[in-house]
Amino acid sequence: MQARTVAEAVGWARYTYRLRVSSTARVALEAEWDRCRWVWNECVARAKKDHQDGESCGPARLDKMLTGARAVTPWLTAGSSVVQQQVIRDFAKARAKALKDITDRLPLGRRAGLPKHKRKRVSRPTLNYTRRSFRLKGGRLHLAGGIVVGVVWSRALPDEPSSVRVHRDSLGHWYASFVVPAAVQPLPSAGAVIGIDWGVTETATTTSDAHDLPHARHGHKAKEKLTHYDRMMARRKPARGQAASRGYREAKRLRAKAYTRIARQRQDAARKWAKRVVREHDVIAVEDFRPKFLARTSMARKAADAAIGVTKRALVEMGRKHGRDVRLVHPAHTTMECARCGARAKHVLPLSERTYTCTACGAVSPRDKNSARVMLLRAGLDPAGVDRVRLDRSPSEQAA
Repeated sequence: MQARTVAEAVGWARYTYRLRVSSTARVALEAEWDRCRWVWNECVARAKKDHQDGESCGPARLDKMLTGARAVTPWLTAGSSVVQQQVIRDFAKARAKALKDITDRLPLGRRAGLPKHKRKRVSRPTLNYTRRSFRLKGGRLHLAGGIVVGVVWSRALPDEPSSVRVHRDSLGHWYASFVVPAAVQPLPSAGAVIGIDWGVTETATTTSDAHDLPHARHGHKAKEKLTHYDRMMARRKPARGQAASRGYREAKRLRAKAYTRIARQRQDAARKWAKRVVREHDVIAVEDFRPKFLARTSMARKAADAAIGVTKRALVEMGRKHGRDVRLVHPAHTTMECARCGARAKHVLPLSERTYTCTACGAVSPRDKNSARVMLLRAGLDPAGVDRVRLDRSPSEQAA
């Protein structure tokens, strides 16, 4: 079977809340971030030096470096050691992933780059606190170092959090992202399966016409506004070496606000569609599509506006949350195979050809609909009556 099943256990989940940060707390958080950024940049420099000297640079070596630096630097000692140690853990994890991709000889487009220096005016503050460095008291978040911030509790936490990430977005808003144990919330059986193929004309084409997701074009609708803000920034751009004017900063904020609105619209549409699909189907065969390569094609802007990655991630997460059987299908040659007889075309179909015609059995169907049915075949599901297939056996028995 050319499909892999997403594990039913959720494990952990993140709950994100807006923070109300006072001027005192903001100054303290930014100072904490300056120390963490220094630790990160020092790790980058130490890793490069050790690589040139032919020595290994692991978390233990970096921890020893941090201990020595805190002993002679009062400015560094004023910050929380837990947050600075977490920076080392994150750096080691990122570097190990990059080295593994190089060892595995992955293509350049799929490799994780080696960690780089974090510049002061470019990188956004991100602080990770483990369980012993924060607490919740009286509805407020108390962080190590005496930093206290208010939390906008839009919903209750389902369990005791094990860690929290405090970060700032492009608009200057602060958020707290809590990690809590997540339990599966099973839904009643729907007695149906569905195959999903990703595309650009339609974001998702399914074996059920009622569940197709059209291209919402959120970015295209806001194109005129974004162009206006880009021109404002271009007119007010400061000369090199000069501080940005108030008008430039305002134009930059408006542009960031517009992009944030687009991102939230895409995420909202993806979650609503994913919840409907998960609620009405027991088994979901999804194309395991990585849209990153589309950024190098002529369809880059339209593909980015389709937000395929966001929609796919929302569908997988929703399936895990509600205990559905989500099967990720390998996307190779799905547009060349016939869903009726399984024959494969000898030549790749051009994107302009939207109708699939099988030369073996003569079947004719829309290209994306045929691909959606191929997802069901590769996932080991019976394609007959694809949008409403009764499950005589459990998903685990069918996969066996």
